[in-house]
Amino acid sequence: MKIIQISDTHLSPSKPHFNDNWNPLLQWIEAMAPDLVIHTGDLTIDGADHLEDVTFAMELMAQLSAPVLMVPGNHDVGHLPGSVQPVDPIRLARWRAHVGQDYWCCDRGDWRFIGLNSQLFGFDDEEDERQFAWLAEQLQTAGDRPVAIFAHKPLFVDDPDEGDTGYWSVRPRQRQRLFDLMAGRNVALHASGHLHWAWTGEQEGTSLVWAPPTSFIVDTLEREMPGERLVGAVVHRFEGRQVSSEVVAVSGLTTHILDPVIEEVYPRAAKTLVEAVR
Repeated sequence: MKIIQISDTHLSPSKPHFNDNWNPLLQWIEAMAPDLVIHTGDLTIDGADHLEDVTFAMELMAQLSAPVLMVPGNHDVGHLPGSVQPVDPIRLARWRAHVGQDYWCCDRGDWRFIGLNSQLFGFDDEEDERQFAWLAEQLQTAGDRPVAIFAHKPLFVDDPDEGDTGYWSVRPRQRQRLFDLMAGRNVALHASGHLHWAWTGEQEGTSLVWAPPTSFIVDTLEREMPGERLVGAVVHRFEGRQVSSEVVAVSGLTTHILDPVIEEVYPRAAKTLVEAVR
């Protein structure tokens, strides 16, 4: 079974800065003929506030012949409390109405695939607790199936015991809850996006994969992180109970750089991102 993971497409009809990467990406995916495509968030430039970004992106995603599963990113449904665009019921309802479930579970072959809405982690509210309870049930009922988890945000950036990285990864308390739930549950893979870096690693027997963006890299506005800056995708191959993951720099994609156009694309976030790097 072959799954292609794409992430951070940042599509929009009114801000078409990265839309030109869609057609070469589409052609590459079709040539690869995957059994499933999983999008790990930031489908849109600003679906959190603009329905037209969501509908435009979904029209493009419908061009894929393979089935597609998606989880939202911060630009789709919002981010942490106190941010410019925190997750709220309106933003969640927009995603659920026009895209689908923001977290999900499906069994294919020998495997259980779980998609998480990592934007809920850190709110300590009913939505956050409901997802944790749901995740516990999905892991408990997986039986002897190996599990692959897909989410927008990585579990950590530099170290599993690091403190709060703010914008970049899951907060420490929620991260530890995830580690506790995953322990002993044969979670073979945790695949994410968000950072606009490509990296593979391992934590307590779980393969960790950061998918590269298909849209843009960030130069000096983002701190250095593990891995490498590139635009592309990930090919996950599931053979029996084993998984291998290959980061691919997809031919034909333009390596856009956000820094020169951030005031056009994300004017409200520009100041916040600069401060986060500092």
